[in-house]
Amino acid sequence: MADRTISVLIVDDHPVVRDGLRGMFESAPGFAVLGEAADGVQGVALTERLDPDVVLMDLRMPGGGGVEAIAEITRRRYRAKVLVLTTYDTDADTLPAIEAGATGYLLKDAPREELFTAVRAAAEGRTVLSPAVASRLVSRVRHPVPRDEPLSAREREVLALVARGTSNREIAALLFISEATVKTHLTHIYAKLAVKDRAAAVAAGYDRGILG
Repeated sequence: MADRTISVLIVDDHPVVRDGLRGMFESAPGFAVLGEAADGVQGVALTERLDPDVVLMDLRMPGGGGVEAIAEITRRRYRAKVLVLTTYDTDADTLPAIEAGATGYLLKDAPREELFTAVRAAAEGRTVLSPAVASRLVSRVRHPVPRDEPLSAREREVLALVARGTSNREIAALLFISEATVKTHLTHIYAKLAVKDRAAAVAAGYDRGILG
C-alpha cells in the first residue's frame, strides 16, 4: 500500500469541511481525492462510480445519513473501506456505524498525521478507532446489555412500532429521534430478548407479554 497512491472520496454536508479535507490530502504525498459528496445517498452513488480505496464518511447529514450509506456500501460489497470522520462519539452514533460496516471511526479533532495514518490503515483493511471510541467499545464488550433485563419505556415504544410494521425511518419521525438511535434501541432490544431480528423480537415480545 505504501508504494501506491490511495484514492479517497469525501462525504460531508459542510462545504468548508470538504474543502479543508481535500486541501489536506492533496497537499500530502500518496493520496488522491477522487470526489466529494454532500450526503450519504450521493456518497453511495459516487462510491460506485469512482471506486475509491477509502470513503471518509460523516454521520449526520441532511438528505442521507452516514450509517445508512455505510450499510448500503457494505450490502453492495463495494471494494471501498469506510472511515467515519465525525464530531459525534456517543453509543447512538458509534455502534450503529461500526455494525453497519465501517472499517474505522475517527473524530474531527484528530491530528493531521493521525488522519493520514488512519486512511492508510483503512485502505489496508485494518480497523482504526479514536481513543474515545475504542474505550467506549471496550466498555460495552466488558459490560454487555444483560439478557432478560426489562425493556426500557422507550424500547417498549420502539418494539410496539416494529410490531405494527413501522420502518426505522418512520419510527425515528414518530419518536423525534434519529434513525441511528432507533437502530441502537433495536440492538439493545435484540440483546435483552436474545433474538437476532425484528420478527423474532416481535414474537418474543408477544410471548413475554410485553406487547400484550
